[in-house]
Amino acid sequence: MNPPPPANTPATIPAPPILPSVSPAGAAAQPLRVVVIGGGTGLSTLLRGLRRHVIPAGQHSSLMGQISDLAAVVTVTDDGGSSGRLRQDFNMLPPGDLRNCMVALSAEEDMLSRLFNHRFRAGNGLKGHNFGNLFVAALTEITGDFAQAIQLASKILNTRGHIYPVTTANTTLVARMDDGSLVRGETNITASRRRIVELMLDPPDPAPLPETLEAIERADLITVGPGSLYTSLITNLLVEGIAEALVHARGLRVYVCNLMTQANESLGLSAADHIERIYKHTRAPIFDCALVNTAPFSPETLARYAAEGASPIAADIERIEALGVRCIAGNFASEEAVVRHNASCVTGALLALGQAAQTART
Repeated sequence: MNPPPPANTPATIPAPPILPSVSPAGAAAQPLRVVVIGGGTGLSTLLRGLRRHVIPAGQHSSLMGQISDLAAVVTVTDDGGSSGRLRQDFNMLPPGDLRNCMVALSAEEDMLSRLFNHRFRAGNGLKGHNFGNLFVAALTEITGDFAQAIQLASKILNTRGHIYPVTTANTTLVARMDDGSLVRGETNITASRRRIVELMLDPPDPAPLPETLEAIERADLITVGPGSLYTSLITNLLVEGIAEALVHARGLRVYVCNLMTQANESLGLSAADHIERIYKHTRAPIFDCALVNTAPFSPETLARYAAEGASPIAADIERIEALGVRCIAGNFASEEAVVRHNASCVTGALLALGQAAQTART
């Protein structure tokens, strides 16, 4: 779809109010079909916010921002921790990020979801493993199909949404660094002291799930991020057909920018730099809008992150809009022990954008 025309000044989105789901003409707006793409804690944080707006099966809603269908497309290149051990021992895809998404979308975050997140603290061979990861491994052995195992586990957790691994191919991340060297494996890439120049998959062009491409084609709203620039976001976009599907998608395509820079992935990069790095790998523009935090952080938070070499991502709004991407600036952060996105604020802004784009199409 064509992006909204860039304004002279960025749109500023405060914490959005709940508004009635009606268009200017008074017609009831339709619930949104939403696809979110990413990985890591950023994706699960966003899903917790979106879950509250998903219409339960068999029900209808007249409130704006309600979601009729929610799909999460999740990276599967993790090779560390419990996921990495299961990947090596059972020759299966890493379940960790997918498990986090299942728990985030669980209709009730009760004992069952706590069980899926439980990590064993002792036991020869068990220590460090996560129960949910082991559960998915067992279902994979029983069904012989990793994607089916994810769907069965999601059903047990009664998730409000679909969860798809971006591919079921066993792929390895390979990064070309700024000194020309190649580093294999997500854990090694993250541990490297060099800057990533280019990300690749080995083998290249793994096939996506057909359900993923169908979900993108049907979606009214598609988000990429938040998440580690290379190892949570770009890795998904390298899977065959995903970038092309985003180029041709009819739904509104929104980049949710990270809050802080990250060692080995984005140190020194501004918000526009993030988008340009993504475009370098997709080889085409794939965003209509970008949500960028412009709220300041406390001196204590800045000092804590500075000790790790990290800092807030600069909101270079003019450069973003020069790329043909409408910048939605606002306070999207939650400042606690660790800086995270405020799921409620981000979700409200996204759903308002999706609803406005849907109304414009009708």
